[in-house]
Amino acid sequence: MQNTLANYNFIELIMVDYVELLKAHGLKATFQRMHLLEVLHNHGHMDVEEIYAEVAKVHPSLSLATVYKNIIIMTKKGVLVEVAINGKKSKYEIAKEEHLHLVCTKCGSIQDVFTPFKAIENIDELEKFTVEKQEITLYGVCASCSSILHTS
Repeated sequence: MQNTLANYNFIELIMVDYVELLKAHGLKATFQRMHLLEVLHNHGHMDVEEIYAEVAKVHPSLSLATVYKNIIIMTKKGVLVEVAINGKKSKYEIAKEEHLHLVCTKCGSIQDVFTPFKAIENIDELEKFTVEKQEITLYGVCASCSSILHTS
């Protein structure tokens, strides 16, 4: 069995070596990619400019174009996942087991929820459709914003 990120559970992802993660996806472990992964691991969902701002603190000579290029490459290779958000810049995260995203329409926060997708569990049989990838994003108001709205 090929050693890919899909074989790691979320806890193992935290401990996985970035060099091995990149190699498992056919990528060289450059210092730029290593630092991008570290930033995303530490901060979670971020857009390209947010990633660049963090990376530039350690590597000020690194260009925004280099960050974009590496994010695109790592997304195509499956190391990163793009989280498209209606009307806003896409956010990126390190790929991990399939999960859904809860996006707050007030503050823009994104929460990962690891739960079985029961609603589409038998879609293969019911619709004669082979699911290759699942991306579910739900929009609403997070608990923090909800409590603020109710106390105002």
